[in-house]
Amino acid sequence: MMKILLLEDDKILCQSLKEYLETEGYSVDTAHRGTEVFDLTFTGSYDLYILDVNVPDTNGFDVLSALKDSGDDTPAIYITALTDINSISKGFGIGAEDYVKKPFDPEELVIRIKSKYAQPDTWITLEGLRYDPVSKVIQKEDETICLGEVQQNIFHTLVMRRNTIVDSYTLMDFLEQPNPNALRVNLAKLKNRLGLEIKNIRGQGYMLEDL
Repeated sequence: MMKILLLEDDKILCQSLKEYLETEGYSVDTAHRGTEVFDLTFTGSYDLYILDVNVPDTNGFDVLSALKDSGDDTPAIYITALTDINSISKGFGIGAEDYVKKPFDPEELVIRIKSKYAQPDTWITLEGLRYDPVSKVIQKEDETICLGEVQQNIFHTLVMRRNTIVDSYTLMDFLEQPNPNALRVNLAKLKNRLGLEIKNIRGQGYMLEDL
């Protein structure tokens, strides 16, 4: 699983991007200030940096420059409202590999990530199933299992956020007529179809666990 460090000082946007990237199969750590990036990279390693430019403490240009100077060759994408050619040129000159202008659709960011940094082994194994979150192919033994759109979206979200509780409202958003009973019906069908143990955390939501 690709591990991403996201630097974005807008906490609502940061959380939204984190959740979207996680549903697409990425592991995401976040920072809201430039100096937080140095703390995180000191204790861990990443496959990709996604950096805003205008953030507190140390701007995104200086963050990447310092990382590069330390010998860190992790690829980086800038996300920023700066659109002048000098800023774009500076970002690429420091060593960024891409530049996404705000506002943008999160899907655009994911498309750029997949096109540039696709990893050959993306399969997730869970309770006898193999799942590719990129192609969204589900395999059980030698059988490829096809789900309807609603159950596919529910399954994908639970798998990508496994070992954490996914609140019921998030899952109900995938239903044509969102309500708790319809969600329970779809989860029951999903459990029977795939042989999964989906835990109901009373009053909170649902969870898949690694065994």
